[in-house]
Amino acid sequence: MKPSDSPAHYLGHRSRLQKRFVENGIKGLQDYEVLELLLTYGVAQKDRKPVAKALLKRFKGISGVFGAEIHELEEIDGVGRKTAILINLMQSLMELCVKERSFHKVKISSPEAVVEYCRVSMGWLRDEQFRVIYLNSQNEVLSEEVIQEGTVDQAVVYPRKVLEYALKHKAVSIILVHNHPGGLLKPSSRSDIELTKRLKNISEEMGVRVHDHFIITRDGHYSFYENGLL
Repeated sequence: MKPSDSPAHYLGHRSRLQKRFVENGIKGLQDYEVLELLLTYGVAQKDRKPVAKALLKRFKGISGVFGAEIHELEEIDGVGRKTAILINLMQSLMELCVKERSFHKVKISSPEAVVEYCRVSMGWLRDEQFRVIYLNSQNEVLSEEVIQEGTVDQAVVYPRKVLEYALKHKAVSIILVHNHPGGLLKPSSRSDIELTKRLKNISEEMGVRVHDHFIITRDGHYSFYENGLL
């Protein structure tokens, strides 16, 4: 074995990373070290620091890495299918954990719980997405549906889709949510407001109350209700 092939230079470092994480948790590690430690469980016998740094540079941070698609991750030198799936799986697990905490016993306890869940599940998305959370009379979550992906436009048949799911799940109220990948924390156009009013009017004619419409970004949220638009 050549000296450069010796695993000692990174195995000792890996052990130290594991020890620091066990003793101090994630706060004891730099972002690239967190990612590096995770990557060691995808490919154990290679130095993962260069790959971790390349991922952070390419996707502009931890949230970008975990928001990347599998095929995008595989474009990074040193990231194979196994590692790409591991990273993508971690994002899905994070969403499930936050959803479980936010929707404890699948019941909405507060607007903050909805926002916390949606920021994790939608805040990192690079394309716009429109979702509806369907509730029963006890504010228990019956379902969460992705109504549309792409630019939110009131000309798309949202009302029909929204009400079809409301009837299917026997919902008595709904929460509208869509994300702004660019980070804009307000309605992006008049159509956002008009769409909300249209959905509110049509839904309430069918006996379904619209609690709120949230705009979600990576760093914050905007409530139509709190800003007098509902």
